[in-house]
Amino acid sequence: MEVTNYKLPVANRNSVLLLAHGTPDTPADVPAFLLSVTGGRPLPEMVVEEVKHRYGLIGRSPLRDYTERQAAAVQRTLGIPVYFAMRNWTPFVRDVVAQMLTDGIGHIAAICLAPQNSRTSVGLYRQALLEAQSQKQGEGAMDDTTGDRQLTTTFVDSWHDHPLLIKAFAEKLDQGWPQACAAAGCQLPVIFTAHSVPSRTVQDGDPYEQQARHTAELIAGTCSLPEGNWRFAFQSQGMSGGPWLGPTVENTITALKAEGYPGVFIQPIAFLCDHVEVLYDVDIAFRKYAEDLGMKLWRAESLNDSSLLTAAIADIARGQLQIGNL
Repeated sequence: MEVTNYKLPVANRNSVLLLAHGTPDTPADVPAFLLSVTGGRPLPEMVVEEVKHRYGLIGRSPLRDYTERQAAAVQRTLGIPVYFAMRNWTPFVRDVVAQMLTDGIGHIAAICLAPQNSRTSVGLYRQALLEAQSQKQGEGAMDDTTGDRQLTTTFVDSWHDHPLLIKAFAEKLDQGWPQACAAAGCQLPVIFTAHSVPSRTVQDGDPYEQQARHTAELIAGTCSLPEGNWRFAFQSQGMSGGPWLGPTVENTITALKAEGYPGVFIQPIAFLCDHVEVLYDVDIAFRKYAEDLGMKLWRAESLNDSSLLTAAIADIARGQLQIGNL
C-alpha cells in the first residue's frame, strides 16, 4: 500500500475522505459531466450521444448511493467523521473540502475508491484534493467561517493488495462462480477485468497494470482457482485517442470460445460498486457479445456495500490516522 503525506500547518480533528469518480444524476446531465471529466475539452457529439445512450439503458448509476453508504458504514465503524466527494460530479471535492473546514476538520485520511494506482484516476483525485485545499485555505485568511484553520492530508495512493479487499472480492467470487458452473454444466473460466487506460500511461511508468494483475492473482489464489482456468483482460477502452491497454474482454471471450467453453464468468476487480462500466459494459454489451458467439455470461456481484469492504477501508484509515482499533 502506497501512502503520500502532505505537510501543512495545524492538525486537530481527524476525519476520512472517500474519493470517487462521480456519475451524472440523469442522462440529460451527461454532456456537463463529460466536460468535467475532460477538464472542459469538448468531445465529439457521437461520443456524447453514445454515453447518454448507455446511461439511458441502465437508468441511473448507483455509484453515488453506494459511496454514501460506505462512508456512513465506515463512520459507524470508526466513530469519527467520514466524508465522500466526487471528482467529476456532485458532491465536488472543492465543496466537500470547504465543508470540512467549516466543520473544524484538521487532518484527512484520503482514500480513493479505486484500489489500483494510476495517474489517470488516483493521480487526478489527488490533484483535485490538493487544488481544493489550496484554494479554500487561501480563502480562509479572508473568511471568518474558516479563519486560519489548515488541513493536513495523508493520501493513500493504492491499496490493491489489502487482505480484506482481496477477501471481499473472493467472497463474491465464491458465491457466484460455483452457481454459474452448475448452470453451465462445466467449470467455467473466470475473466478478471479492470478499466483500461491509454497505453502511453503504462509506458511512462504507471503502476496500474501491474497492480491490477496482482489483485487478480491474489483473488485467484485465495479462491484456489484451477491452474489456467482464469484470465485477465481490460475493459471499457476509450472511444477516442491512441491505443489502450489490452487484451480486451471481447478478444478474450472469443479466444475462450475457440477453446470450446460454452460460457464465461466475469469479475471486475478495479470497480468497487455497480456503475456504468459494470451495468452497461458487462451486463449488456459483453453479455450480448457472448450470446452472439453462442455463449452465456455470468458475473460476480460487485462489492457495493460489502461489510468486508467497509472493514478494509476502516483498517486503512486506522493505520493512517493511528487511532487504534475503535
